[in-house]
Amino acid sequence: MYLEVPKKFKGLQNAALMAAKTIFRPVSRKYDIHEHTYPVELDLLAAGLNGLNEGTEGGVGGASSKKEDTANGQVRNGGNMANCINIQAMCYGDVGLLLSIPGQGLGNAAISAVANPEQLKRFSTSWAAMAITEPNCGSDSSAITTTARKEGDYYVLNGEKIFITAGERCNAVVVWATLDKEIGKAAIKSFVVEKGTPGMELVRLEKKLGIRASDTAAIVFTECKVPAKNLLGSPDIDVKKGFGGVMETFDNTRPFVASMANGVAEASLERIKELLGDKIALDYQTPINNVKSVEAEVYKMEAEHEAARLLTLKAAWMADNRKPNSLEASICKAKAARITNQLTLKCVELAGSLGYSYKELLEKWSRDSKILDIFEGTQQIQQLIIARRLLNKSSAELK
Repeated sequence: MYLEVPKKFKGLQNAALMAAKTIFRPVSRKYDIHEHTYPVELDLLAAGLNGLNEGTEGGVGGASSKKEDTANGQVRNGGNMANCINIQAMCYGDVGLLLSIPGQGLGNAAISAVANPEQLKRFSTSWAAMAITEPNCGSDSSAITTTARKEGDYYVLNGEKIFITAGERCNAVVVWATLDKEIGKAAIKSFVVEKGTPGMELVRLEKKLGIRASDTAAIVFTECKVPAKNLLGSPDIDVKKGFGGVMETFDNTRPFVASMANGVAEASLERIKELLGDKIALDYQTPINNVKSVEAEVYKMEAEHEAARLLTLKAAWMADNRKPNSLEASICKAKAARITNQLTLKCVELAGSLGYSYKELLEKWSRDSKILDIFEGTQQIQQLIIARRLLNKSSAELK
């Protein structure tokens, strides 16, 4: 595995870092304080990103993540790799603002993962949020109770979805619903519901610990009629396959969330080293047991961060080369999220009273990092998935 950023993505990475430093970072605290205020600075950035996406294989957010075909067995670095590299660069600035960029929603990655060619084209300009979680259904996606009833050329949706990132600002929502509760998870499908559809009501915006620049909504669907052509992928219920089709969404998005965590970790590491200044040498020559305790902490954090970054790139590379990456997607998400939680809190601790104050973004990054260990599957769910893959156990055999 080649461990450096591919040369063809250097320009995208540099552009994303520039946006992180000049657009995100200066207004990061402003939108942390003024939750639910739309970041107008993102409109111009979104136009620029759309231009970048049109001229490259991958996007800078979550819009372009389709697993690419490989010709003649050639190894390639495609859209998934580009996304991971650039998401990390942008989250060096602010993860909440990244999640607020118009047209770059997690729902776009869901569309890219399972949509047919006609749907990919039709929804190519959509800003799609993703609606999975319900009041009584969190990490266990198979327990979804929102229903979809077929009526002619429509499906009628009923249910409530919560914690929808960009749920107010988006123009479409990818909704997970079941066609038949008695069949179980095999009947779960995803539907694109466009904003303004009768029967779709935004009932509240959540007040949150972190990523406060991003709006998080709750939406209720009451006899909401959605065109049958908006069901992503095949409408057939395949009991043998289960709901593997919609679960492919997570194989795409989990490395993206890991990249968000990697960006927050990188920002925190760089800032704590700046604050510690000449109090640490960091010559990387002296054995870790013979350096100051604070230097040893920095070394350990850097090593864990680098491990998480490389695991993330591996999962993205596998997706681009059409290799099954469900195990690797869960591994990188579990590793990056847990390490970033620990790392950001350690940086707050090492900075003392300054790390706990609003004078520094360290305390904000520690708050932002928590959600990265929760959405797209909690730490516990990732470990369960990893165990099933390694032990070759089904969900019924290992719960």
